Amino acid sequence: MPRPIEEFPERGPASLKSMAEWAARCRACDLWRDATQTVVGEGPRSAALMLVGEQPGDKEDLAGKPFVGPAGRLLDRALAAAKVERDAAYVTNAVKHFKFRPRGKRRLHQRPDVREIEICRWWLDQEVRLVKPAGILAMGATAARSLMHKPTTISRVRGTVLPYEYAAFPCLLLVTVHPSALLRMPDEAGRHAAFTDFVRDIETLWQALEHHPA
Repeated sequence: MPRPIEEFPERGPASLKSMAEWAARCRACDLWRDATQTVVGEGPRSAALMLVGEQPGDKEDLAGKPFVGPAGRLLDRALAAAKVERDAAYVTNAVKHFKFRPRGKRRLHQRPDVREIEICRWWLDQEVRLVKPAGILAMGATAARSLMHKPTTISRVRGTVLPYEYAAFPCLLLVTVHPSALLRMPDEAGRHAAFTDFVRDIETLWQALEHHPA
């Protein structure tokens, strides 16, 4: 895969499998140097719902799969509460490599910078193009920025179903928090309330898809 973002191919991959093979060779930014592997999305190509997070974490980097760590388990609980089967959704991240700083034997998460988000948007765009979801749930500020092509304050747009203007087909977008934000909340009452709100956001988008043209 060419290094400069300007040299990404004009025509993207023809399948999710070939996209994963292309992405494994991506050197467009430097995050690949320290990451174990590229972590692309997972789920059926026919998924009506796409879930987009920030980036793979430590567990995801090692497993090569998105949302398999603590945030992933919380996401599974929220989907179940909203009566959405995870196997029916395509789950991915805005950035495909784990960005971290080492501290002893631990690898501490670092938020991707603007350039890394913008470079990796090409891969997210390919996933959107190939899956053609009816709705996208942007989880967290990085996902929202990547999908909306601008900085986004979650509190201003959260829970509102919007048309996703960067798809070449009818698609809805809803911005919410990242599951990891709930895990960082210090008190149980706050986590419970935040979890309820998170489930409500998933339900809002899922219900909107019932009335959305295929």
